[in-house]
Amino acid sequence: MIPYSTQTDTRTERDVVRAVKREHSFAKFPRANVNKEMILQMAKDNAVQFVDMQFSDIFGVLKAVTIPVHKLEDALTHNVWFDGSSIDGFTRIMEADMYLKPDMNTFTVLPWTKNGEDVTARLICDVYMPDGTPFEGDPRFVLKRQLERAEKLGFTFNTGPEFEFFLFTTNEAGEAEAVHDNAGYFDQTTDLALQIRRHMAFSLDEMGIEVEALHHEVAEGQHEINFKYGDALATADNATSFKLTLKAVAQRMGLHATFMPKPFFGKNGSGMHVHQSFSKIENGSNAFYDKEGTYGLSKLAQSFIAGQLKHIKAMNAIINPVVNSYKRLVVGYEAPVNVAWGQQNRSALIRVPRINPELAERASRIELRCPDPSANPYLAFAVMLAAGLDGIENGLEAPAPLEVDIWALNAEEMAEKGITTVAANLHEAIEALKNDDVIRGALGEHLFEHFYTAKMTEWDEYRMHVSEWELKKYMDK
Repeated sequence: MIPYSTQTDTRTERDVVRAVKREHSFAKFPRANVNKEMILQMAKDNAVQFVDMQFSDIFGVLKAVTIPVHKLEDALTHNVWFDGSSIDGFTRIMEADMYLKPDMNTFTVLPWTKNGEDVTARLICDVYMPDGTPFEGDPRFVLKRQLERAEKLGFTFNTGPEFEFFLFTTNEAGEAEAVHDNAGYFDQTTDLALQIRRHMAFSLDEMGIEVEALHHEVAEGQHEINFKYGDALATADNATSFKLTLKAVAQRMGLHATFMPKPFFGKNGSGMHVHQSFSKIENGSNAFYDKEGTYGLSKLAQSFIAGQLKHIKAMNAIINPVVNSYKRLVVGYEAPVNVAWGQQNRSALIRVPRINPELAERASRIELRCPDPSANPYLAFAVMLAAGLDGIENGLEAPAPLEVDIWALNAEEMAEKGITTVAANLHEAIEALKNDDVIRGALGEHLFEHFYTAKMTEWDEYRMHVSEWELKKYMDK
């Protein structure tokens, strides 16, 4: 196995990687037409020894049942049975039997295993009950159910998340210790992670994830890598694979990659801004575009915005799902907490990116700015779509866009303009979720009940915990 630190970073290497990808991956097959024989041949070509049958729990934690390659054909034909009773949000012990049905379009070899003795591939799977029905607590199924709603209206939902993350050095025990560098936004000379991000990009490329941009972010040790948008299901699969890949590459280089929303007081947190648009199934055109509309957005897009603004506090429970999320979403700081929309206004919750006029018809979209990378991508996209569809189906009208600097407004001025904020903490968010029929309904009662119970437990643990800050602040009282 060649250490990343000794690999070159040249155009030749990039070309070799892509040549290998074309020869031994889906690059030579249309994704929708991949079959069992193709997968078996690719496994043989790549000398695969093991296959991870991957799925997600309700919190977005990646799980897998690993099978030896000689069981792959049987798994592709008859699926893989497993015990779901120990997975967060799945079934009770007396309902343990479930099976994984692989999505054949998701087969790929994990790049960091290719030069070893345990070459491993993966297949992303859907979770099923013994009677052959989809498991209603499977986050991938929850997203599929919302995508079907959009399809019935004639639309495909496209998403493009922007992931921010931190790199830490590690101690001898492999635990995160200190930020990896002291660089800042777009820095080059002080950025110690230039090659690390490029090796991450190579690995993502081999995974079939097309990287569009990579750079150092604002905070020390903070980075961003963006990949190409696509339909929401494929993008959610890619987002899950993205986090796995970055963590694996970082670990190989003696580092720890974290997607924690706010690792440090007083420094920028990590977000996951999500770009969204609709394509018309009949002709592939952009349903969010209207040359005559406000900022080039159609009325349908503006109703979609109205739905997301209406349901944002319930959505927060899913797109900002941990206690730490709300250390990033703080009123009075440069955080996307204001329930408003605009174009030049980065202080608003939803922004309409400026588009080159020549590309506007194809690229017009909206950007939801408050999600963070601790979210489960499947559930995040599902509730974002459910909220938008509620706006469309009920003909909601978006309020007038705001182009003032909301961060500069005081409380009275915000109230005068009708500007509210996102949920202030996890408890407010999960209570909003409990009382929102649209977002709760998008999750389904099974997943909601498990999610709500787990998050209430998390909140109780947090509010009862005595922190180091409290000890320093109050010990002398």
